[in-house]
Amino acid sequence: MRVPLSWLKEYVDIEESPTELADLLTMAGLEVEDIIHRGQGLDDVITVRIVEIKPHPNADRLQLAYVDTGSETLQVVCGAPNIYEGAVVPLALPGADLPGGVRIQKAKIRGEESVGMLCSQRDLGISDDHSGIMILTDDVEPGKPFAQAAFVEDVVLEVAITPNRGDCLSIVGIAREVAAIKRRKLKLPKIRAQITGEEINRYIAVDVENPDGCPRYVGLMVRGGKVGPSPRWMQARLEAVGLRPISNIVDVTNYVLFEFGQPLHAFDAEKLRDRRIVVRNAKDGETIALLDGTERTMTEDDLLICDGAGPVAIAGIMGGSDTEVDENSEDIFIESAYFNPRSIRRTSKRLGLVTESSYRFERGVDPDGVPLAAQRAAQLMVQLAGGRTVGGRIDVYPKPIRLKPVNLRISRVNHLLGTELKGAEVKEILLALGMELKPVSADLFVVQPPSHRTDITREVDLIEEIARLWGYD
Repeated sequence: MRVPLSWLKEYVDIEESPTELADLLTMAGLEVEDIIHRGQGLDDVITVRIVEIKPHPNADRLQLAYVDTGSETLQVVCGAPNIYEGAVVPLALPGADLPGGVRIQKAKIRGEESVGMLCSQRDLGISDDHSGIMILTDDVEPGKPFAQAAFVEDVVLEVAITPNRGDCLSIVGIAREVAAIKRRKLKLPKIRAQITGEEINRYIAVDVENPDGCPRYVGLMVRGGKVGPSPRWMQARLEAVGLRPISNIVDVTNYVLFEFGQPLHAFDAEKLRDRRIVVRNAKDGETIALLDGTERTMTEDDLLICDGAGPVAIAGIMGGSDTEVDENSEDIFIESAYFNPRSIRRTSKRLGLVTESSYRFERGVDPDGVPLAAQRAAQLMVQLAGGRTVGGRIDVYPKPIRLKPVNLRISRVNHLLGTELKGAEVKEILLALGMELKPVSADLFVVQPPSHRTDITREVDLIEEIARLWGYD
């Protein structure tokens, strides 16, 4: 799990250096395997706008790009086919030492002067993408230091998350840990209250035929939006966690996945046949064409998301190509669900298909967070793509999931840990972790774990939490 500190700081105050924070998390059971400094070595890289492109007079596969630095126009020789007039791109100036060990100099290429080099993401050490020159979004000004203007200057922690801590597979999850360890305030993003009404029922109907495989299914709809690129700040955050930006709608679903740990899927609502969603088990031998370009054959043990005519997604794993959001999409149906972890694990393993979504569903997501993530996504989609959120929401939740309370004896805590903790100290630790406590006697608490802590089922689990926050040393 990659955790950009600039993102983490939105949800909890960070007073520690990256190394101190890494030690803090590691001692609390979240091992930080690496500290990555993004954007280093880019001091001599600036943003420029391509104002004119001409063929190279002496080379068929090269072009002359004339770029505006904000103060002058420079000529750069470039062989990438994806550049165009008006594009904002990164330019490494003469003297720049790029992360790959390349030193940029003014040169003549096939008889034409090139003042610097236009760069791909791999040239800049941002990702392995070298398919073409990095094209920045229109909100990036030319003539600015690239690392700052493109939001790539950051420190990223690589955190190893154990299988039982699915609640930490998000930026908010890590922020929650820091807040608990240091007794700081958790600052969650402001999400608009649920939009009331029944309007959504005019556009779509949802039927969950297998409530054991899908205990909760939430749907919201955004109408009249315009699909396009995400703003650069969102693209940079997705790149920092290892994802490739696609479009504002798809990027929002991935952003919320990493923000809250709740996978989402966006359907082009106009492509949902009969305006229906049916959650059911597959028919043996049923096939579905997926977003990755493959076709998969399903068994009756696999859970599918279907419309009125057939499969449109493998539940919790990957969407189908038939209902993909594209540049012409205007009405978006947002799916947020809680899928049975065993069901997702079984299908993912059989297909050999692991995604960011399946990875989280296998470990169990927060059932109470399902509608919250959908509302966050709808809010961001309207903010970035325009349109409006349709009134009301679909929420199929016939048997609410409730974690069982756990008895905790103070005497047992001290016996196992070799401590002399008082009830008030134990209470402070558990409250910091979001637990609810009911005192029964001087020695006994009844503890209600929060909905995101599905791993806490026994007294010893609570004692382990106390040990983590009290400190092993």
